[in-house]
Amino acid sequence: MNLRSVGLRRRTLTLAVAILLTLAAIRALSDDPEIALVIGEPYEAMRQRSTASIAPTIAGEVSFNIPTSDARLRFVDPQYGFVTPLARFFAVIYRNEHINSVRMSPQTEPLLLDDTLKIVLDLQEQWRKGGWTPNRVKDFPSFADSPEWRDRLKDVNRGGTAYWLAGEKYQTMLVVSRFRDEKRPTEERYLITLGISKSRGPR
Repeated sequence: MNLRSVGLRRRTLTLAVAILLTLAAIRALSDDPEIALVIGEPYEAMRQRSTASIAPTIAGEVSFNIPTSDARLRFVDPQYGFVTPLARFFAVIYRNEHINSVRMSPQTEPLLLDDTLKIVLDLQEQWRKGGWTPNRVKDFPSFADSPEWRDRLKDVNRGGTAYWLAGEKYQTMLVVSRFRDEKRPTEERYLITLGISKSRGPR
């Protein structure tokens, strides 16, 4: 076997391994339990569409339910849709058996700052590509990976908040704050809070 044939076999093997790893990653992502919803739809439509288990509503009540396992959010609006990482805290609030809002923390544990910024910036990028726009930017600028933002987030008395609008349909509030993790008391850990509801318009 000549050197050219050996090189071709190696490239083919490398490509095959890369494809298998990609497929495995896609399958792992698709296998994660998810709550798939859009604000304002019937709660039962969300239950039927989702792969994560969540309790039914109590007729005539205003309340919330939490998935029975860690789950990612898939926001299924055809224009403004986005996907979060797995979440441990995930509350779906309903009113008159329709979804009113969502409040969640798109993480399964308090995170280091680099990992926190990765999630926050990915969410903002998904929103930007989907046509969401920043709101109230004079007082609440969007998050960025900059020395100024890092210093601000490290300050336990400040943290950060950003607001985004999806036209006249939805709004999000994204909050990052320092968190004292009792399991890792010497580390700087952070919590992300994401709230989604119907839009009240720009302010």
